[in-house]
Amino acid sequence: MARNSNRTLSVAAALAPYSGERRRNAEILLAACLGVPRASLLARPEADVALEAAERFAALVERCLRGEPIAYLTGEKEFWSLPLRVTPDVLVPRPDTETVVQAALAVGRPEAGYRVLDLGTGSGAIALALAHERPQWRVTASDASAAALAVARDNAARLGLARIEFLFGNWYQAVGGRRFDLIVSNPPYIAAGDPALSAPELNFEPRAALVAGATGLEALGIIIDEAPRHLGNRGQLALEHGFDQAAAVRNLLADAGFSNIRSYRDLAGHERVTAGELPAHEP
Repeated sequence: MARNSNRTLSVAAALAPYSGERRRNAEILLAACLGVPRASLLARPEADVALEAAERFAALVERCLRGEPIAYLTGEKEFWSLPLRVTPDVLVPRPDTETVVQAALAVGRPEAGYRVLDLGTGSGAIALALAHERPQWRVTASDASAAALAVARDNAARLGLARIEFLFGNWYQAVGGRRFDLIVSNPPYIAAGDPALSAPELNFEPRAALVAGATGLEALGIIIDEAPRHLGNRGQLALEHGFDQAAAVRNLLADAGFSNIRSYRDLAGHERVTAGELPAHEP
């Protein structure tokens, strides 16, 4: 990166080498280095960029070009309009996962004390979005990664949503015999041999949160099979899955005794989330 005699360069000069998607990424990274909103940075293209910030920016751009996700480079990702801290210990929250929140809000009841469990919470994205939208709900979030839970707890504290209960454990092990009114999850659902895993950015994300096993349905099957033992009367289950897995997930839900099964489409029009309801318990 070029330097001038005053050991500074302008915002416009720093961004000049980039265009298209790379330009957008560069703007985000430069704004992070300067500690200003991206809009503020773009409004003052003549503003000076100190040498130290310029060098940090150049290093981040190089990492970005090697495929490292922008969210890991800036340490933050917005989800459901909430600013979340993210680290390589958690998946980068994706817009498709907001479909889980939409489905949960659609099937969940607005009553106080409604019990919700988010399995494999990662950064806490789904649990935090639900707690934000339904402050009267009792939200519990679990994860098998202590590092991920630390990120989720930090996000809850930063957002003033500290009433969420965070538990350590693999799937239902964390909650013992407790029952809930709604269970949600974005579990790993990529098959071990899926060519999608060759995408450079996925090399930086926790593999255990992406890959489920040989078919991609292994984690989904565990969650569905054990859900009836952890759901109350007419309990609901809503799960994110791959764009081509909806039919298989609907079959798994039907085999486990769920009814009123329906799938929800993401922004690209793919069936991304499938939900089902347990029938009312016998008196």
